[in-house]
Amino acid sequence: MRLKLVLMCVAILYFFVLVSSVSATSSNDRCAFLPDLRDEISSKYPGTRVVSLADLSEYERKLFQKDHGARCPGLVKVNFYGDGMPTYALVLIAGENPKRRAELIVAHQATGGWEIRSLDVTDGTPVVWREAPGKYDGLYVSEKTIHATRPVIVFCGLGSWAVLFAWTGKEVEKVQISD
Repeated sequence: MRLKLVLMCVAILYFFVLVSSVSATSSNDRCAFLPDLRDEISSKYPGTRVVSLADLSEYERKLFQKDHGARCPGLVKVNFYGDGMPTYALVLIAGENPKRRAELIVAHQATGGWEIRSLDVTDGTPVVWREAPGKYDGLYVSEKTIHATRPVIVFCGLGSWAVLFAWTGKEVEKVQISD
């Protein structure tokens, strides 16, 4: 009888450990990306990491999750170039607040490996997401309107500013959409 009770307790404990490790893994997987790209990023941007929900303040986390759920705030897969090849927009951070440096990069898988392009650099802990093709007006009168035919990338300092990036087929266009 005691042996059955001990075995049952061990089985229950094992089950809880297994469930908690699976949920922790799935939480970390939101910001995981292809191993070969991770290696490329590590070599080109040493000392940086992708922004995660844990990097955001409680207020910023709530703002992000309101519109984007449990997605990774520093990584989004996006058909930015319109060719269907794997393409990711990543926000890489280095350092600690308030002197944290953030860089938005776009990584596009090409025949010979990954083509990586830096789109913007700022301070703090911004986030990234994608939006559908469409018309996007600049915030200021002097700024242009972008008519995007492919999905776009939004780089955002939550509660503060947002900049949109679109591929024209020849170059990346940028317009501030929020201040």
